[in-house]
Amino acid sequence: MNGSTIYLTGATASGKSALAMHLAKKLGGEIISVDSMQVYCGLNIGTAKPNAEEQSEVQHHLIDVAQLSEAFDAAQFVRLAKRASKSISERGRIPIFCGGTGLYFRALMEGLGDSPPSDELIRNELSLIPLESLVMELKVKDPEAAKHIDLKNPRRVLRAIEVIRLTGRPYSEQRIGWKNLDRAPQNLFCINREVDVLNQRIHKRVDEMFHQGLIEETQNLIKQGLRGNRNACQALGYRQVLDLLDGKLSLESVVDQVKTKTRQFAKRQRSWFRNQMKCEVLEWPDEENVNSYCERLLGRIS
Repeated sequence: MNGSTIYLTGATASGKSALAMHLAKKLGGEIISVDSMQVYCGLNIGTAKPNAEEQSEVQHHLIDVAQLSEAFDAAQFVRLAKRASKSISERGRIPIFCGGTGLYFRALMEGLGDSPPSDELIRNELSLIPLESLVMELKVKDPEAAKHIDLKNPRRVLRAIEVIRLTGRPYSEQRIGWKNLDRAPQNLFCINREVDVLNQRIHKRVDEMFHQGLIEETQNLIKQGLRGNRNACQALGYRQVLDLLDGKLSLESVVDQVKTKTRQFAKRQRSWFRNQMKCEVLEWPDEENVNSYCERLLGRIS
C-alpha cells in the first residue's frame, strides 16, 4: 500500500471517525470506510454512519455501496477499497482508511485466501443446526480456526464449517493469513481508550441512537428487505430492535441489551487488534480533545 496512506482502527465508539475527519481536513485526505455494515444503504443510525454534513465536508468512500438485497463480503471490500485508494492518490490526496472491521483490514493488507464461494444448499442446511453444535464441529475439525473466529458470531462459524465441508480442508488453511505480520504496517494506528471510558462512550452512543430514531429506521428497513439480508439483520442494534418489533423484548430490555452487546463487541475488537494485527497502539486519555490527539498522531505518521 502507498506509504502516505493512513490506517485508523480501534474499538467502536473510540473516536475513530472524528479523528479521521480532523486528519482529512489537515492533510487534504479522503476517508475510506472499513466497516462491514456502513456499506449498506439505509443502515445509518445504528452504524453511526457519517451524516450528510460530514460527508460534504470530507469525501467518504465505501459508504452506501450495497443495497439490502445484495450480499457484500471482504473480497468486494478489497476490490472497491483499492480502487478508491488509487483514485484518491492519483488526485494528490491522502487515503485515510478508518473503521473497526478487523477482517477487512487483514484482507486489505495480507490478501484473501482461496476459500470457495458460498453454496446455498449447504448454507441452508447449516442454518438449521444450533450454533453450539457448529462450534463443537469447528473445534474438532479445525481447532486453529476456532482460536481466531468469534465463536459467538453465527455467520463466521457457519462460513467456516461451510468451507470445511465443501473442501475437506481446514478453514484456517484457506483464509487470509492467521499469523501475525512481522511488524506493524506503516501508519497503522489503533486508538485505545481506557475500558471504563469506552463503556461510558458506548452507553451514550446507544442512547443517542434510540433518540435519533433507530426504531423508526429499522421499521423502514424492514420494508426494504432487512430481514432477508443475513448480514445486515445481524448488525448490532438492528438485530435487537427486530426482537422489540416482534414483541420478544421490551424497549428497556432492548436498550440494555444493545449496550451490553456493544460492550462485548468492543472487547472482541480490542482482542482482535491486539492479537491478530500488528498495530501501533496510541492511547487516548479522556481529558484529551480530538485536536490535541490529532496533533500527537501527526507526529507519529511516517
